[in-house]
Amino acid sequence: MTIELAIILIVAALAAGVFVGILLRRKFTEGRLADAQKAASQLIEDAQKDADAIRKEASLEAKDLILQAKTESEQEARDLRRDIQSQEKRLLQKEEHLDRKVSQLDGREEDLGNREKKLEQMQDQLLQREKSVDALVQEQTDTLERISGMSPEEAKQYLMQSMESEARHDAAKMIKQIEEEAREKADKKAKEILSLAIQRYAGDYVAEKTVSVVPLPTDEMKGRIIGREGRNIRAIEAATGIDLIIDDTPEAVIISGFNPVRREVARLSLERLIADGRIHPARIEEVVQKAEQDVDTTIREAGEQATFDVGVHGIHPEIIKLIGRLKYRTSYGQNVLQHSLEVAFLCGIMASELGINVKQAKRAGLLHDIGKAVDHEVEGSHAVIGADLARKYGESPKIVHALAAHHEDEKPETVLAILVQAADALSGARPGARRETLETYVKRLGDLERIGHSFGGVSSCFAIQAGREIRVMVSSDSVTDAQSFVLAKDIAKKIENEMTYPGQIKVNVIRETRATEFAR
Repeated sequence: MTIELAIILIVAALAAGVFVGILLRRKFTEGRLADAQKAASQLIEDAQKDADAIRKEASLEAKDLILQAKTESEQEARDLRRDIQSQEKRLLQKEEHLDRKVSQLDGREEDLGNREKKLEQMQDQLLQREKSVDALVQEQTDTLERISGMSPEEAKQYLMQSMESEARHDAAKMIKQIEEEAREKADKKAKEILSLAIQRYAGDYVAEKTVSVVPLPTDEMKGRIIGREGRNIRAIEAATGIDLIIDDTPEAVIISGFNPVRREVARLSLERLIADGRIHPARIEEVVQKAEQDVDTTIREAGEQATFDVGVHGIHPEIIKLIGRLKYRTSYGQNVLQHSLEVAFLCGIMASELGINVKQAKRAGLLHDIGKAVDHEVEGSHAVIGADLARKYGESPKIVHALAAHHEDEKPETVLAILVQAADALSGARPGARRETLETYVKRLGDLERIGHSFGGVSSCFAIQAGREIRVMVSSDSVTDAQSFVLAKDIAKKIENEMTYPGQIKVNVIRETRATEFAR
């Protein structure tokens, strides 16, 4: 019973505690509710006050905006009134201006009417005068026909013929003047281009001479070269195709042959045999074969180096070999390969000044003398031979024509052909480039003077400028001014046909009239 009582008491105590807690919580809640109501009332009052303040500010701002809009509208109205007033003034001024123009037009219309009347009167007068003039012209025509005995058609024909003759004469004078001016300008421009080319390519030049003598250490070596019963010298000549001349010249053997490459092979082989000391037919064949291989290699390398120096590509290998063969070819003491390189550079310089293809010009200049590499084996001019070779190995028609025409074997028809001619003449004609023996030089001077004296009317003839110019004095009684020009051309033509010379020769024909009297 005690336990149950204790439980009942505990439950009762808990129930009392819960009731008390509920009462306290309700009281606390009522207190908080009262505080919340007070706070809400305060917030409502504050919001009401703020709303009243905002309402007042909005009312004031609205009044300011209304006042500002009213001020702006009044200003716009004033500006509009001013614009309307100014437009009205302009309109009034325009109306006044139009009124003045209308009055002026009325006056002009009246003046035009008066002028038309005067023009009609003048037209009538002109018609009457034309009739009188026609009558006078007819009368004069009849008089002229009666005096001259020619009909109007005949007179017209005569007048046209006379006018045509005068026109032809004037045209001939004008053509001559234009030709002279063009020739002067062309000559000046050509000299400028040539001088520029010479200045830009001022290469050193050493005249070369074909090696035809091989020195020997002693005269005893001649016997070893000849060999027993001449078998060694025959073996050398058979292997190289070159003749060896062993004479009384001390310590020297002369090599003779037209093929420059074979001559170089023979020279190289003989020098190696002399240095080696073993000279017999088997050794000779071995050395000659090795020398031929070395010379072929040198030829190919020289050709490749020349194309590289000039800057042209795509050349056929056979043509490159021909270019390299020119290393052992000379013309009047001038190395032909060096000459070809110089012509190529000069062609390129002049082509750049004229605005044409520089690569093509260099190519033509480098190849222009390739015919000289085989001209001792093939008949014909080296220019024609070179053109045939270039055509065979696929060069363009322009290059082929330039090669064929650089010595007038064909008539030059392109600027490129003329350039190659000019560069070839420049390279061969400049001082120191070529040389010839004294006998050949003296003979050439004598031939020049002989050709000059062979024409009638020549009183004296002199070869000057080291044979590059011939000065011909003619008698003024037997040769006229016009005939002197023909004589100069005839002399130049005969020189071209009968002589061989490097570069060009200038022909000067001089005719003068002297009047002499003595004062006593």
